Formats: sequence, C-alpha cells, structure tokens
Amino acid sequence: MLAVRHSFATLLLTGVLAFGFGQNGFAQDASAEKPMEAMADPASVVLTIGDTEVTELDLTIAGQDFAEVLADIPENQKREKLVELMIDLHTFAQEAKAKNLDESETFARRIKLMEARALRNAFFEQEIMENVTDADVKSRFDVEMAKITPEVTVSARHILVAEEDEAKKIIEELQGDADFETLAKERSTGPSGPNGGDLGQFSKGQMVPAFEAAAFALDAGTFTTEPVQTQFGWHIIQVYEKGSAPLPEFAQVEEQVRNLVISERFTEQLDILRGKYAVKRAAE
Repeated sequence: MLAVRHSFATLLLTGVLAFGFGQNGFAQDASAEKPMEAMADPASVVLTIGDTEVTELDLTIAGQDFAEVLADIPENQKREKLVELMIDLHTFAQEAKAKNLDESETFARRIKLMEARALRNAFFEQEIMENVTDADVKSRFDVEMAKITPEVTVSARHILVAEEDEAKKIIEELQGDADFETLAKERSTGPSGPNGGDLGQFSKGQMVPAFEAAAFALDAGTFTTEPVQTQFGWHIIQVYEKGSAPLPEFAQVEEQVRNLVISERFTEQLDILRGKYAVKRAAE
C-alpha cells in the first residue's frame, strides 16, 4: 500500500548527479588538489630514486592522486605504501626515459592532456570551490525552502475486511459509538489490525489512489461512512490527525546544497569560458 517519497535532500542530490558532477571523475580529480594533511617542509627530500629526488610535496601530491589505491591501507601503513609506490613509479619512469619512450608524439600528447586536466582541476578548486562560502550555501537553502509548500499529512487507522457487507456492518457499529481500535483488533484482516489498525502518518503518494483519496478527504476525528474498495479488500478509514511533513533542517542537506551551488557555478564558468575561447570543429 505504501509508495516511496523523495526527500528534499534526495532531490538535491539527484539534481547534482544528473548534471554529471561526480560521475565522470571530475569531482574526484578536483578534490585531489586539496592537501590531505599538514606537511613538514615541502621541499625536504624524502628519498632519491636514480637521479630523481622525491620531496614531501611530491609525496603529498602522490597521496592525493593514489587516494583510491591507499583507501584500504591502515593509516599507520599508508606512508610506507606510498613510498613503495613512488619507488615503483619512478623506477619504471626512468627506465622508460632511458629507452626514449618520452620522445614519441603520443607521449607528448598525453603529457599535454595531463597538464590540461591538472590545470582544469586547479581552476575548479581555486576559482569555484574556494569561492563558495557557507553564506552562499545557507542563502541557497533558504531560497529553496521558500519555494516548498509543506506536504499535507494524515495519521490514520483502518479496518480491512474481505466483503463490502461486513464493512458496512462495522460502519454501523462505529456510528453507534463502538471503539474503532477495538473493532480493528477484533475484525481487521490487515497486518495493522493487532495494532488497532494504526498506519501512522503518511503523505500523498504513499497509499494506493482510492485509499489516499478517501483518507485525505476526511477531517481529523472522522471516519469513512462508506466502505472504500482497493485491491486489498474493503476499508473503513479513520483519520485521527492532520498536519504537514517537516521540512529538512539545514544541517541535514548542507553538503547536498553545497554541491548543487558548486555545480551551478561550474556551469556558469563553463558558459563564460566557452564564449571567451573559440571552438572550431573539423568539418565532418
């Protein structure tokens, strides 16, 4: 009888994912520019591999780049694992250079692509992410909240029986001041029967249409005077409270709203920059 209801936080997150942020590796690449931890002297040499010196800064950058590889490594072992990765990396790199593998056109193009990617990520972090303030996020949250009309909710009980005639008899008993919860416990065939037929609070879209229409048409403290038929049988519905669903608190959706603001700023910047830098496609 119940259907899933989307929360504001879910809708925000869906909007961000639909935009593509986080699906193509961009969000991950951008976050990789952030320092993972305070470094010692960034210029201090950690190790030397052949003719290559690896500094603390190199190790920090590599730690960000290899974040997924290191994810399952215990914290007290991550640095040593990273050092081993750097040794392997630079050992192969120097051997590749000795074999002149860095002189091919393909390699040069790959380096150019990697540079463009790193610059894009640096721009994203410094020009977009760092310029989204807490005040920006709270302001956007307030704007979104002002657009929302709280959902009407009802709290209801029901008695479910197989035959319409039986449902009508129960309604007559209720009209004669019989106790709804007692009759539900005695006569309802639904799973909520032992609990007095209580279905708790629900909003529109969570119940089958006929049941929903009847429940939301009732005032608090009243019950249906005609049986309501659904695919489950015949219902007598009592609404004992009407209200509205609470809106989310800022803390509950802050990160989703922040991601939404960031993705919008990214789109704005992309539109501006595409207007600034001409794109010419080869004739097809």
